[in-house]
Amino acid sequence: MAPRLAGETSPYLLQHADNPVDWWPWSDEAFASARQRDVPVLLSVGYSACHWCHVMAHESFEDEHTAAIMNENLVSIKVDREERPDVDSVYMTATQAMTGQGGWPMTVFMTPDREPFFCGTYFPRSQFQRLVLGVAKAWREDRAQVAQQASQIAAALAERATDSRAAASALTGPALDELAGACDAAVGRLAADFDERRGGFGGAPKFPPSMVLEFLLRQAERVPASDNGTLAFAMAAGTAEAMARGGMYDQLAGGFARYSVDADWVVPHFEKMLYDNALLARVYGHLWRRTDSDLARRVAEDTCAWMLRELQMPDGGFAAALDADSDGVEGAFYVWTPDELTAELGPEDGAFAAEVFGVTSSGTFEHGQSVLQLRADPADQARLEAIKGALLVAREQRTRPGRDDKVVAAWNGLAIGALAEAGVLLGRDDFVAAAIAAAELLTSVHLSGDRLVRTSRDGVASAAPAVLEDYGCVADGLIALAGVTGAGGWLDTAGILLDTALTRFRASDGTFFDTADDSERLIYRPADVVDGPSPSGTFAVAGALLSYSALTGSAAHRKAAVDALAGVPALAAQFPRAVGSGLAVAEAALSGPVEVAIVGPPSAERDALHVAAMAAAPPGAVIALGDGADGAGIPLLAGRDPVGGVAAAYVCRDFACRAPVTEPDQLVAALG
Repeated sequence: MAPRLAGETSPYLLQHADNPVDWWPWSDEAFASARQRDVPVLLSVGYSACHWCHVMAHESFEDEHTAAIMNENLVSIKVDREERPDVDSVYMTATQAMTGQGGWPMTVFMTPDREPFFCGTYFPRSQFQRLVLGVAKAWREDRAQVAQQASQIAAALAERATDSRAAASALTGPALDELAGACDAAVGRLAADFDERRGGFGGAPKFPPSMVLEFLLRQAERVPASDNGTLAFAMAAGTAEAMARGGMYDQLAGGFARYSVDADWVVPHFEKMLYDNALLARVYGHLWRRTDSDLARRVAEDTCAWMLRELQMPDGGFAAALDADSDGVEGAFYVWTPDELTAELGPEDGAFAAEVFGVTSSGTFEHGQSVLQLRADPADQARLEAIKGALLVAREQRTRPGRDDKVVAAWNGLAIGALAEAGVLLGRDDFVAAAIAAAELLTSVHLSGDRLVRTSRDGVASAAPAVLEDYGCVADGLIALAGVTGAGGWLDTAGILLDTALTRFRASDGTFFDTADDSERLIYRPADVVDGPSPSGTFAVAGALLSYSALTGSAAHRKAAVDALAGVPALAAQFPRAVGSGLAVAEAALSGPVEVAIVGPPSAERDALHVAAMAAAPPGAVIALGDGADGAGIPLLAGRDPVGGVAAAYVCRDFACRAPVTEPDQLVAALG
């Protein structure tokens, strides 16, 4: 039996290539085989950093007896949810509708016509074996009922998707005062769910609410003197500090884990994702520029540095994730006991480290081990830094977590924006260089004409088509990079991607689908407007459209951006945590967005104006940088000249600009 997954680019699929299960990749050929053999299809969806995916693989998919049962009775398809988010979205919706919950691994039984009739997540080996045999028996003996049930489920899912799109119809975009009311009301609704003592929203498990935090910071900057602004800032700052001081943040090396299993941010689920860290690096950078907090700056810088150190690939792209497990044990790379600290540091420093990092004899994790926390900064920072360095050296002797080294277009777009912005704010040229390298990879490997592919690995593009979030996040990252480098070519490419989003993904009513009009037909065309762990495709595109319009003066792109926000007021009224990125884009629209044109030959004076603009610009502002000669291909720069040969900054709205200023303090005042 030739392993069909051996030629795939997804590390997750490659992990299963040598299973005794006769896996197929998602393909027409797989469903044709099921039809020819007259057997149902098993769809197993997961991702390489998923702990329970590994558990089910070890228990069932690596077991010869279980594999034999599967091979005899099913055509089995393995899908990487990060590579095919469209497939994952459709069948996760089915799983949640049928079971009331979702998660990975996702286990779906369906007909050869791709219609699901039984869904679940993780199953222990014996239960999974009984399930496969039961499905096969029902398929043989009660086919008509199974087929009818599958057809009804597929029809219901398609109707539900249509209703969801209708609720977000954008034939006429919301007025700005409606968006303002939705943003203001969302703060109050978030406050009702805010954990005042521990930060974050709701109870365990707690996920990093990065997009909600960005919205709250933007609200606080737009209306700083209001009760709403004060409340928004308190929730954002309190949550950011709680996350940064807990175990979800790697206190030695930087970088955030996927979520906290408890309400106190103590014990993480240890996998680390590129999208979380890119989004959070930007949030902490924005918090630092508003507060001058040493903690916020440190977290922003260390998180960006972690992305370069742990996820940057030789080809310039950023890997998708680090696994939760080492040697099959979750968290083994990260946890410590008091004895281990003493063994590495000696009695005095070991005791000091245990106290500072909250490492106890009973432990905060499993088997008496503790996750490092830093609930307060010690007075002796030099000693702390020396101890961190020693522990990092010791930790490197452990088995490192596996790395999913595929490059995901959307997540790299998020990283480009975060690194480009942080590079200027923090004076880190290496961050900007990394953003440029990632952008060059995306445009050379992922982009062909006006179309993107979703993933690549080792510089080789996969066949997975890009979805809406790829176009929005990559365009947004390239727009940020144009503002940092002054290279108008990045803006041109962003415009190409946005035009593709408008022509291939937008419906006649102004809403967006997640897949292109010429993509593979699934049982329905997904169009999920709410955020997941990363921004929804609709809101990612809306944000990029808004920024693009501010740099180019395109009224059509601005209208499309505002139209895409049509569903925000109703969705925010019900569950604002699900539309944080939409609320953040709305805040940018309410602020203008402000446009800042900085012109002049490269010089210390121009650099000072650039940094001042990055630090003081209001929510969603766009910044253009050029030498004042020809506009650098960025329309906002056209006709903006230095003043008396000295670098100058223009603060504008809708291309109407105030008088230019030449001093950073003047620019800060103008932006204020």
